[in-house]
Order: sequence, then structure tokens, then C-alpha cells
Amino acid sequence: QVQLVESGGGLVQPGGSLRLSCAASGFTFSSRPMNWYRQAPGKERELVAGITSGGGSTDYADSVKGRFIISRDNAKNTIYLQMNSLKPEDTAVYYCNVFILLRGHYWGQGTQVTVSS
Repeated sequence: QVQLVESGGGLVQPGGSLRLSCAASGFTFSSRPMNWYRQAPGKERELVAGITSGGGSTDYADSVKGRFIISRDNAKNTIYLQMNSLKPEDTAVYYCNVFILLRGHYWGQGTQVTVSS
């Protein structure tokens, strides 16, 4: 079955950096675009970044452009989210996501990112 396991969250001061990882299994990872979403308290889940199957194209929410970098290693079935210049408004639970046609969306358990001094 599809499994997505996020790691790397934590508490960081404003202006700091974190690198999230998501290890995937149960599907053909190298053929699927992958995404990072986040959900802050009291807010809807929002798309943060996406990457194509080969990693050649990426897209970002306006709120994180220039600060976050999504990448993937298809040999390790893993995607990453490098988060720099973190702000308090980046505080959220971050989720790894894949959409598989005819099967739907799959989500990891999430990893908490807290940006606070």
C-alpha cells in the first residue's frame, strides 16, 4: 500500500532553516509528481510546492517563492523541502502528497514546523 512518511520538522527561530524529507513506498515513485502541503491552525490545507516526476519542473505558492526549494531523489524514493528564511506564518503541519489516477490522493502523517523566537 502507499506510504508517505515525513520527517525533519521542529522548532526554529525566525530567519532560520529546516529541511523536510518524505520517504515514499507502495507505488512507482519515479513516475509520479509529488507535492508538499501545509495546514496552519484554523486554516485550510494549502499547496506549498510541487515537483514533476523527473524533477525537471517545480512550482511554488507565492508565499514561499524564493525561500523554499522542493527537490527529489528518485533513487531513494524521497522528496525534500528546503525551507529558508522561515517566518512565524510558516508555522503549520507539513504534509507530503501524491495523487494517483483512479486511486485518489494519499497523505503522510505530517510533520510539525513551528517558527517562533
